[in-house]
Amino acid sequence: MESLLQHLDRFSELLAVSRTAHVRTWDPVTVRRALQWARYLRHIHRRFGRHGPIRTALERRLHNQWRQEGVFGRGPVPGLASFQALGHCDVLLSLRLLENQALGDAARHHLVQQLFPGPGVPDADEETLQESLARLARCGSAVHMLRFNGYRKNLNLQEDSLMKTQADLLLERLQEVGKAEAEGPARFLSSLWERLPQNNFLKVIAVALLQPPLSPRPQEESEPSIHKTPGEGSQALVHWLLGNSEVFAAFCRALPAGLLTLVTSRHPALSPVYLGLLTDWGQRLHYDLQKGIWVGTESQDVPWEELHNRFQSLCQAPPPLKDKVLTALETCKAQDGDFEVPGLSIWTDLLLALRSGAFRKRQVLGLSPGLSSV
Repeated sequence: MESLLQHLDRFSELLAVSRTAHVRTWDPVTVRRALQWARYLRHIHRRFGRHGPIRTALERRLHNQWRQEGVFGRGPVPGLASFQALGHCDVLLSLRLLENQALGDAARHHLVQQLFPGPGVPDADEETLQESLARLARCGSAVHMLRFNGYRKNLNLQEDSLMKTQADLLLERLQEVGKAEAEGPARFLSSLWERLPQNNFLKVIAVALLQPPLSPRPQEESEPSIHKTPGEGSQALVHWLLGNSEVFAAFCRALPAGLLTLVTSRHPALSPVYLGLLTDWGQRLHYDLQKGIWVGTESQDVPWEELHNRFQSLCQAPPPLKDKVLTALETCKAQDGDFEVPGLSIWTDLLLALRSGAFRKRQVLGLSPGLSSV
C-alpha cells in the first residue's frame, strides 16, 4: 500500500512538472514512460474503485496534496483533487503537455502519435484518448465559465443567456461524471461548492433545474446504454441539495422568491423542505408592539417582508403547490392557537395579508371578490 501511495506522490510531482519549463529536457522516451505511468494509475482507478479501504487511503492522500503547497511553490496541483481524477490522469497529462510550449519538437511529435495513432491501430480502451481530451476540454471550459463569468446582474435569471449556458454545461458535466460512478455527481458538486463563488453557483443551479432535459450527442444516440437518461443531471442536483441542508438553506435564502417558486413547482421533492425552512424562519420572528410589525431577534433572521413575499409567490403557483402552501399555513395557524385577530400569531397575520393582497388584486382586475381563498 505504501508503494502505491508513493507512486501517487511521484505522479503528482510529474503532473506539476508537465506545466513548467522543465519539460524542455524531455525526449520521446520520457513522454512514453510518463504516459505509461499515468495509464497505470488509471488501471488502479478501475481496479480499486469499489475497494473501500484502498480508495479511502488514496482519496485522503490526494486531498492532503490538494490542501498543501505544490512542489514548485505555485499552489496545489490542479486536476488530482479526487480519486475520480485518477480515471483520466493520462488525459490530464497529455493536455498539459500539449499546452506547454516548452516541450521539444521530438517529444511533442511522439505525444501526438500516441494520441492519434491513425487508422487500423487497435485501442483496447472504451474511450479513445483523443475523445477523452475533447471531453476534458469541455469540462475545463465549464468550470472556467462557472468561476469567472457569473457577475452580470439580471433579475430574470432563467432567461439570461450566460446563465443558461453555464447551466447547460453543468448539466452536461453531471451526466458525464454520473456515467463514471454513482457518487460522482455529488462529489463533483461538493468540490464546485468549495471552489466557486457560491452565490453565483446557487443561481446556476436554479437555472439548471429549470432547463429542459439534455438530448444525447449524435455519437451516443446509437448506444443508449452508455449515457444517463435525460433529466438525470437535474435529479443529481435535487439529490445533492436535499442531502446538504446548509447548502439548501443558502439556496433558498439567496434566490428571488419567484425563481424559487418556479424551481419548487418543477421539482416537487424540494417544496416540503422549502416550506419547512419558511416555517422555521417565521417561528424566529416576534411581534413588536411599538412598531406594529413582526421582527427578528438577530440580524440574520428573515424580515417579515421577505417571508410574506415568498409565501405570496408560492400562493400564486398552480396546484398542487399552492394548495400545499395554504394547508401548511392553516396547520401552523391552528397549532399556534387558531387566532383570528392580528398580532398574536404570525401565521394568522400571513394568511390575513395574503388574502388581503388577493382581494385587492381581484378588485383591480374587476373580478368578483369570491370567498376568502388566496
